[in-house]
Parts: sequence; C-alpha cells; structure tokens
Amino acid sequence: MPIYVCSACGYEYNPTVGDPEGGIQPGTAFEDLPQDWVCPVCGATKDQFQSV
Repeated sequence: MPIYVCSACGYEYNPTVGDPEGGIQPGTAFEDLPQDWVCPVCGATKDQFQSV
C-alpha cells in the first residue's frame, strides 16, 4: 500500500501503521479512511494528501 504525504505539513500516513491516536487501525488503506478524517498534525483534509 502506498504512503500518503500531507502537502501542508509533510505528515506521512502509512497504512501499515494507521493512525492509532485517531482511532484508525493498522492496515487501513488511505482510500478507506473516513471522509472526515484529517491530518493529525495540522488538520488538513484528505484531498491535501498525495501518494508517494
């Protein structure tokens, strides 16, 4: 699964790790994140992320 990077702050969403503090389990693909999920660092929305 690709890693997605926040274009606002550089945070990397790694599907292997998920976002445990945000309630996102490891193994959750970026596409499967809830529509209202935001960057845990800066609050950017999903549309501000790009795959690398």
